Amino acid sequence: MGLIARFTTMVRAKLNRLLDRVEDPRETLDYAYERQLELLRKVKQGIVEVVTARRRLEFQVEQVRQQLPKLDEQARQALAVGREDLARLALQKKHTALQQIQGLEENIARLQQEQERLTLAEQRLSAKVEAFRTQKELLKAQYTAAEAQVRIGEAMAGLGEEMADVGAAIERAQRRTEDMRARASAIDELARVGVLEDFTKLKDPVGQELARLTAQQNVEAELAALKASMSKSQAQLPTGGPS
Repeated sequence: MGLIARFTTMVRAKLNRLLDRVEDPRETLDYAYERQLELLRKVKQGIVEVVTARRRLEFQVEQVRQQLPKLDEQARQALAVGREDLARLALQKKHTALQQIQGLEENIARLQQEQERLTLAEQRLSAKVEAFRTQKELLKAQYTAAEAQVRIGEAMAGLGEEMADVGAAIERAQRRTEDMRARASAIDELARVGVLEDFTKLKDPVGQELARLTAQQNVEAELAALKASMSKSQAQLPTGGPS
């Protein structure tokens, strides 16, 4: 296969794929149905034209046939007055008219046959068009249902992906919560065993010692005040015990 043939085949394949992708079978079916209706209208129009032509010929036959009695009468009158030549001329016209009538009737018969043929074809075509219309509506309904199922499936697939993302987020949140709980529990345990201390105070031993001395001085001062208060109370009691 040459390069041109391969290129042509490749372009046709891509065009067919593109057309299949953008084609709506329902629109194609409707277009085909409209084309069949147009053909049916043409057949019916042909029947009307044939009937009109036949009616026109029948009218001409009637007109010619009405001339026959008149020609017979002219022939008799011509013989009555001794004009055989005129009688012969009238009879010649009569036979010409009869031949004309015969020819018209033959055409009328052919048109009648054509009318019957077209009428039968119109009936068959009408039945086919009606059957196609029923099949078309059925196919359109099936295609619409299949299309809806595809859309529902796609929506469900999208929902599944979103739910998978949500599930992953929930799992990450649970894992982080467990990590934080474990970390808090570890801190509490370290605090209980004294691993964790207030290193800020250890870094200021002078302040810590001053605070301890201040607290000790406060204790001693409060103790002295208490002793003084008790001594004063005992001194105010009367000697010899209570009365």
